Amino acid sequence: MPRKPFVPGAALVVAAALAAGLTGCTGSSSPDGGPADAKSGDAATSSQAAEPGRYQTLPEACGLPSRKAIRGMLPGDGQDLSDAEARKIYGGVADITYDTDRRVGCRWTRETTAGTRHLGLDIQRVVSYDAATSDEDKAQGIYDEKKLAAQIPSGGAGSPSPAAPSPSAPKDKGKGEGTVTNDSKEQSATGGSATEKGTTDGNATGKPGKAPSQSPSQASGDPSADASTDPSADPSDSTAPRVLGDLGDAAFLNDKLVTADSGVHRDVTVVFRTSNVIVQLTYDQWSTDKTMLPDSQELQDKARSLATELADNLSE
Repeated sequence: MPRKPFVPGAALVVAAALAAGLTGCTGSSSPDGGPADAKSGDAATSSQAAEPGRYQTLPEACGLPSRKAIRGMLPGDGQDLSDAEARKIYGGVADITYDTDRRVGCRWTRETTAGTRHLGLDIQRVVSYDAATSDEDKAQGIYDEKKLAAQIPSGGAGSPSPAAPSPSAPKDKGKGEGTVTNDSKEQSATGGSATEKGTTDGNATGKPGKAPSQSPSQASGDPSADASTDPSADPSDSTAPRVLGDLGDAAFLNDKLVTADSGVHRDVTVVFRTSNVIVQLTYDQWSTDKTMLPDSQELQDKARSLATELADNLSE
């Protein structure tokens, strides 16, 4: 049987029709969200990714504070230091860390006849691996957890001025004995509250503080009464644990006086956040003489001054 002859014109018509059909499928955007819509959606998603934090590295912790600030926070008792002793005390000891771009720290200690002072510095750079959460938001969440754990009272930022004494406040005195004085209303070793065992004034200067006022239910010994009227828990006290409004993007200060150990010590902590970096500064003074209470105002002033210096150095 003879074969049909090949017709080039018909083949060209078929090829043109097929090409037109393919072009129509790939070049048009369907109203119900075809490939073109998917591409635009991907662009919108990437444009909504959270911005990275301001800090990508961290400074060397022991070298961040000025030598003058460290000397002021670790005073001696008049004795002269050799160059080697001064380098050892003021140079600090770096914390062991496995990623100096994520976390660094340093510790300083000085022992004198009046007691021992410790200064600690911890700097953490926060990185969020969630595209919907920025590094700064992640850091704020960690800061909030620290604030909650320290039980810092909420309220206005800054350092509130001391309130005028209440006319009804009792005038009798009381001595702190085996207690922890701080905003968290910590329990003593025997399970009673700080005020049930006796408290010391937040501005401890070695003198007994005012006894906290009691409600009728407390005076009657009602165990359900709120016995946490410690002066350091009063937000009107200028040395009470509180939020600081003039330091970094967010900051708080905590202050604890502990007399239940072998020696009395006051622990002051300042925590602040600047962008995606969280700085925690701890400063404490120990004394084996329980009649010599570390001064709250002095320790807080020095801790806040150093924290301000650190925030300024990090901003440079």
